[in-house]
Amino acid sequence: MKKKTYFFLALACAAFVTGCSCSCKTKTAVPEASKEELNSMTERSNSIAFSFYAQKAAGKAENFFFSPYGMRAAFAMARDGARGSTADEMNKVFSFPENEEQLRNENLVISAAMEKAAKGTVFSDANSLWPQKGFNFLPEYLSGLKKYYGAVSETADYVKDIDGARNKINSWAASKTNGKIKELFAEGSLNSLTRLVLANAVYFKGSWRKPFTKNSSFEADFHLNSGEKGKAMLMRHESETYFPYGEEKNIQFLAMPYKAASEEQEEFLEMMIILPYDKKAFINAEKNLSSSYIKEAREKMSSEKVRVFLPKFSFSSSHDLNEDLKSLGMRLAFNDKADFSGMTGDKSLYLQKAVQKTFIDVSEEGTEAAAVTGISMGLKSMAPVPSIIFRADKPFIFLIRDVKTGLILFIGKIENPK
Repeated sequence: MKKKTYFFLALACAAFVTGCSCSCKTKTAVPEASKEELNSMTERSNSIAFSFYAQKAAGKAENFFFSPYGMRAAFAMARDGARGSTADEMNKVFSFPENEEQLRNENLVISAAMEKAAKGTVFSDANSLWPQKGFNFLPEYLSGLKKYYGAVSETADYVKDIDGARNKINSWAASKTNGKIKELFAEGSLNSLTRLVLANAVYFKGSWRKPFTKNSSFEADFHLNSGEKGKAMLMRHESETYFPYGEEKNIQFLAMPYKAASEEQEEFLEMMIILPYDKKAFINAEKNLSSSYIKEAREKMSSEKVRVFLPKFSFSSSHDLNEDLKSLGMRLAFNDKADFSGMTGDKSLYLQKAVQKTFIDVSEEGTEAAAVTGISMGLKSMAPVPSIIFRADKPFIFLIRDVKTGLILFIGKIENPK
């Protein structure tokens, strides 16, 4: 059977979840964790990858790319200040541990594991918070983000200089992604009720351990799930190359590793590709996406001689996360019932807006990718106070008086203003 060149890249995000920054955040000492505990933490961390993919991308004929690691990191900082049912919903959607201490320790362990896997690549991971100037946040919340998430803090003035605040945050995002994400928050996305922005930036640049042959890419048909044909520039190696490879009915699996610091390095990053033969197989692959599905497929792969053809591609994407996260079950955080009292000591804040901007470029040499996730916390809208109506459309009396002494200078009435 002629194999159609479908593939999807949902598991490129696995590189983000299994690797970490070579430019590391400054955090406290890392707790010890057994292999079983680390596997459990990783599986929980990965869960948002599959639930968000199913919510946002499955069944839609359009490119898709996001960073589950970046999203989880940003929302972990917000979860650190959530309490009650708001915290419970966030725990369920992101598979967070039950309490803040466990979440903080899990973040430290996962970050340390990623640092090991990232050796040999350029991979940076940065957190920041931007509190309103003069607004009272609990010192223990702010110090916790610095200690356990390596978050840097810089005040902003959303009340008096909203554009200045937005530009500062956007400039930070650009600086942390090598200029690939220039506008995290669009004009109008923050307002005078904003009191805090939390942000995570992830940047990755890795070279293939076995790069494609330069100047050998060629234009070829790309067979769409709709049955139509498009065009793509296919990269190739000069000859068959050994890669981890596996297959099942109507699906091929391939893993392409990125360069590590040494050949002996056990932890490294890779791009795993799932290639269904046809539309039906593609739909089934999307339905089956889960941690166990990926784990089983990867464990069955073995080193085989493979002739690889892979399209070159580059694109950016933007995700407004509010509605998708509500659909996944995180509703309270976005409304007036939100409880982020761990941030302020009261329930005055709610989650205004959550966004993620991403970029990816795949070429003969390797992959460059970036993602920034931003969360704005704002004051809850107060119930509107009814306007007082004074309608003088009937006879009335009036006075002109000295305010200080009460002395009446003039007094009169109007029965007919004509």
